[in-house]
Formats: sequence, structure tokens, C-alpha cells
Amino acid sequence: MTSPLSDVIVVEFEGLGPAPFAAMCLADMGARVIRVARKAPRSESPWLDRNRETVVLDLKSDAGVAAAVELIREADVLIEGFRPGKMEALGLGPDRALSENPRLVYGRMTGWGQEGPMAGLAGHDLNFLAMTGLLSLMGPRDRAPSPPLNLVADFGGGGMYLALGVVAALLEARRTGRGTVVDAAMVHGTSHLATFVHGRMADGGWTPERESNPLDGGSPFYRVYDCDDGGWMAVAAVEPQFWRAALDVLGLDAAMADRQWDRADWPAQIAEVAGRFADRTRPDWEAAFDGVDACVTPVLGMDEARAHPQVSRYFERAGEVLRPMPAPIFRKG
Repeated sequence: MTSPLSDVIVVEFEGLGPAPFAAMCLADMGARVIRVARKAPRSESPWLDRNRETVVLDLKSDAGVAAAVELIREADVLIEGFRPGKMEALGLGPDRALSENPRLVYGRMTGWGQEGPMAGLAGHDLNFLAMTGLLSLMGPRDRAPSPPLNLVADFGGGGMYLALGVVAALLEARRTGRGTVVDAAMVHGTSHLATFVHGRMADGGWTPERESNPLDGGSPFYRVYDCDDGGWMAVAAVEPQFWRAALDVLGLDAAMADRQWDRADWPAQIAEVAGRFADRTRPDWEAAFDGVDACVTPVLGMDEARAHPQVSRYFERAGEVLRPMPAPIFRKG
């Protein structure tokens, strides 16, 4: 079962970032994706734009809109990532599309949502992440919050939620024969993605000050440490048995494990653990922790990750490059 969406036709209106990522996910799962573009691509990209058929249409002309409507009539899914009102202005909004194809799943990707005081404004991942409040929790406490690449809002809170919503709506459409609009907004998906953090704050288990919490670098057992050679080791030994195993490899006093959740003692523990990691190189520590069930790993570079025997199996060659394989893997039961 390698292509579960092999009977699905997607019409994707060309855009940037999370909407193409959602369409890529559907294509990776076997869907036929037809991209409506303003001009033909120079060549097929092995990345977000892979596995597409491209149809060049002038959507400002009556003939271009008519051709788009013909594609919509035969599609199972439509994906667009324009600002609110743009598809309606083109004559291709949900009312028109669903009147032409009542079983259509109409996927919409925006940053702010279709409504609200900021709905019509431009923005990027960092803006959307900032407005969810989550950016204020990221990075060291003694400097401005650190942008965590453009993964959280664009692709996690945006593209993945659109893809999930589309697949769920497809199930409903095939059951009832009626399509629906999937309204995915990055500020919404990112907030939902952070349900765990909101919950911990609500019950008093998370404070807004950065590097003050168990999972934001504030604890000695969930943190990245410098090594002697400039490399880093990632420690995520949250459970007591893993923390004890890590302390054993580090050669530190086992009694430290008894103070694992003593927040007042965390700065002293961090200093002690940091001193041990700083004594040896990353390869030394990598070897010391090899095979030890302590949730301690090296921080790999991108080339190292693609070559690592555990991670490399999830990459495939595409021409001259290695790219992540479609995920997840579907296996026959």
C-alpha cells in the first residue's frame, strides 16, 4: 500500500510555502496533482514542487477562468493559498467551485485566516508564530527570541494541517457525496499544535520566562551542551532512569538524580553537566553514549544526518540530490 491516494485528483493554484507543501504531501501519497501556474516551470523541482503536472492559465482572462473551471469539475480537491477574497475576485471561490462540483474538497491556506482585523495583511512564518505567543517562549532568556527556522507556522501549523484537513474532508465527501471548505490558518494550526504548552500553562506547569521550564532549555536534563571541539550533544533525559544513565556515563554523582526536579538547583546542575561535556570532543561523547538508553545524542549537521545509518534510510536519491522520502511509510498489514 504505497499510494493510498492514487485515485485522487488535486487542482493546486500556484503559491508559496505551506500550500505547495500540502499538495506535495498529497502527491507523495499518490494523488495526481495538477498545478495551475502563470508560466511553465523551467524544470521539475525535486523539492516542494515535485510530482506535478503544470497547466499554464491566465486567470485574468475569461478563457483562463473557463479552463480552470473545467479542471475543477473533474477534481476531488482544490488547494489555494491566496489572500482572502482573491479566488472570489477571480470567479473561482468556493460558491462557484462547489456549484460546479458539489463533491469538491476546497482547501484554503492563509496565515491569519479568512476573517479578522489582520486577515488581509501580508505575513510570513515568523509573523504568524510571533502572534500566537509561542515565539516569546523560544530561545535563550538573555536575548531576543530565536526564529526556529520557518518550520513551525509555515509547515507544521499550516501545510500539515491543510493536508490533514483535506484527507479528512475527502473521507466525508466520499461517504456523503458532498464536498466542503477546509479553512486552514497558520495562526490557528500553530496554536493547536501547541495544545500541550497551553495546557501546561493552564495548570501552572509552564512559566512564560524562557529557559525556566523542563523542556525549553531551563533544566539540566533537557538541553544542548557544548563539547571541547565546538560540537554539541543533545540531552533529553526527562525520565529518571534515563537521567541516571546519563549521569553515569558522564561520571557525575548519582545523587544529582535525586535533585532532578529541584528547579532552584537547576543552574548548579547545568554548570556541572556543562563542565563535563566541555572536557571532551563530540566524537568522544558520541562513542561514550553509543548504545546507552539515556536519550543523549550528538547534534548532527545536515550532511551527517543524511549519511547516518539510522536516518539515511528515510532519504532517497532524486537526480543529483538526496531528499526526504515521502512520509509516513504505508505497509501492508
